[in-house]
Amino acid sequence: MKEFRKKIGAILMTFVVLFSTMSFTVNQHYCGGELVASALFLKADSCGMEENISTKEGCNIADKNCCDTITKIYEGQNELETTSVSSLSFNKQLFVASFIYTYVNLFESLENNIIPFKGYTPPLLISDIQVIDQVFLI
Repeated sequence: MKEFRKKIGAILMTFVVLFSTMSFTVNQHYCGGELVASALFLKADSCGMEENISTKEGCNIADKNCCDTITKIYEGQNELETTSVSSLSFNKQLFVASFIYTYVNLFESLENNIIPFKGYTPPLLISDIQVIDQVFLI
């Protein structure tokens, strides 16, 4: 259960970092003070008043600029701290190098798979004791 909670926490933290550093734009197209279209990441669709001069509430033929497009830009965080190895002191570099070296060498595999009982045959089965005693693992 603890491992599951750790995995869920790690996934949530990655999403927090992802969404806090992501930037996006919202485009909104207003015609006559009324919201006609909005779009995320793209340009909002026009209402067609530029090609078609027709009368709507709040718009008249004399006022050619009754449409308005508002673009809102939401900037993400871009001051993430990254440390390079060259900025660390010598003692810290030595610690990081020795830690990585010992961790990599911790998982050495065997060259050959050694099976110690390969030359032995299993004993002959005279009677099946589990069936006689009626003891079964479920």
